[in-house]
Amino acid sequence: MTVVSDTGPINYLVLIDSIHILPDLFERIVVPQAVRNELLAAGAPDKVKNWIANTPDWFEVQQSGAVDSSLNRLGEGEREAITLAQSLGASLLLIDAIEGRRAALERGLKVAGTVGVLELAATSGLIDPTEAIKRLRATNFRISPRLLQRLTRRR
Repeated sequence: MTVVSDTGPINYLVLIDSIHILPDLFERIVVPQAVRNELLAAGAPDKVKNWIANTPDWFEVQQSGAVDSSLNRLGEGEREAITLAQSLGASLLLIDAIEGRRAALERGLKVAGTVGVLELAATSGLIDPTEAIKRLRATNFRISPRLLQRLTRRR
C-alpha cells in the first residue's frame, strides 16, 4: 500500500513520538519535495527538523510533477501531496487540513488525517490511544471532542 502524506500528519506523528508506526501500517510512505521543505522550514519545531534531516530508509521524497491550477487555493505542500497521490495511484493520502481533504476527495482520493492514523495504530495494537491523545493535545493540534472521544474509546 502506497501512502502519500502532507506536512501535518508527519509533523504531529514526530512530535508525539509515533512516527515509527507508519512503516508498520503501510508498505510505502512518500512525500513530495514541498512537504519536506515545510518540515525543514524555519518555523518548524526543532524535533521535526531533526527528524526530516535524518529520515529513515522507509521514508521517500519525490517530485510531484505539474500541479493542477485548480489547487492553487491550497498550500504548496497540500497541492503537491494531492498531485503526487494522484500520479502514484496512492491507496491513501494523509492530510489534516479540511480544504485539502475536500480537494483530495473531489479527485477520488481516499484520505485520513493524523487521528485516522492513530486509530489504525490503536486498532492494530501499536499504540496506547489514551497516551497518544495526551501527547497530541500537548501540541498545537486542534481536535474535535467527537474525534477525541472516538479515538479514546478504542482502548
